[in-house]
Amino acid sequence: MPATSAEVLLDGHRATRDRVARSILDHGPSSAADLASRLGLTAAAVRRHLDGLAAAGLVESREQRVYGSRGRGRPAKVFALTESGRDAFYQAYDQLAADALRWIAEAVGGGKAGEEAVAAFARARFGKQGQRYLGALERAAADQRTEALAEALSADGYAATVRRVPSAAPAAKAPAGAQLCQHHCPVAHIAEQFPQLCEAETEVFSQLLGTHVQRLATIAHGDGVCTTYVPAPGAAPSPAASESSGDRTGAAPTAGTTTETPTAPARRNPA
Repeated sequence: MPATSAEVLLDGHRATRDRVARSILDHGPSSAADLASRLGLTAAAVRRHLDGLAAAGLVESREQRVYGSRGRGRPAKVFALTESGRDAFYQAYDQLAADALRWIAEAVGGGKAGEEAVAAFARARFGKQGQRYLGALERAAADQRTEALAEALSADGYAATVRRVPSAAPAAKAPAGAQLCQHHCPVAHIAEQFPQLCEAETEVFSQLLGTHVQRLATIAHGDGVCTTYVPAPGAAPSPAASESSGDRTGAAPTAGTTTETPTAPARRNPA
């Protein structure tokens, strides 16, 4: 039977709401104005969809993170996906994967040996993934390899972007490095139980980029975005990166490649 007008309108509403949620996933915490601009909708229409997503527990509002000095007036409100909102996009068989990793750990006797067995699996898994990215990075200029890695990750569903971080020294002309931001992680729920996955991924990033990198935040650890600091070629390994890892609600800079004034990062163990 043909769809009724009400059903067509309902399907269109759901499709647009999904676009709003997907835009937040791809670009990180966003204001209604940003969403309206990206999606070609009115701010009023976006707010209606955000209200629906919030009522369903899929998004939550928070104050926008400000870098550098804050101007007058109230901070802008941005919307971020909740854990339930992220769940709607995860396609991995979480329980099966967790059971498999747990079996690997137990098969070698558990304890330290089990942790190392899982770590060996993680290194092999991400190492194979990294091999697929190697060609793209080798073709990129040295100062564009982080962007090349972000493009490769995005093609695999990680919704990755790059944010350039200038040097803390006022006289310095070259940037101190970049933040590689992954707004989506297909294995985040598994990495909560097995942090070896995050550690192995960080090692592969370091190998691909040919420099020591520092993981500042992870979705698995409760942050809104996985954020990795990558020093510029020739820069000192100690990063003058953004304070994004200190915000447990996850406010790592989001869309595109931008330049912001950095502050020192809060160090923590990777998730």
